[in-house]
Amino acid sequence: MDPRIAMADGIRKYFRYIGSLTTPPCTEGVVWTVMEKVQTVSPDQVKLLKHAVVEEKNARRLQKVNGRVVFYFDPFSRRSVAAE
Repeated sequence: MDPRIAMADGIRKYFRYIGSLTTPPCTEGVVWTVMEKVQTVSPDQVKLLKHAVVEEKNARRLQKVNGRVVFYFDPFSRRSVAAE
């Protein structure tokens, strides 16, 4: 999904945190952005994703927060919220 399209569709509330890759070597320093509203994707988009990961496992077990801060952004609010 193109994030510019998500923003244009009025889906502007999201969470952001610094984490790591989901595949080995699980490198740290990745900025993750997670939209608040679940989006649907087309079958063609699913095919493109499957082709891009080339049958690698693209997920790992849920990790502890380990002091990471998760930010919540809402453009209609005057403040952002952070939680550990």
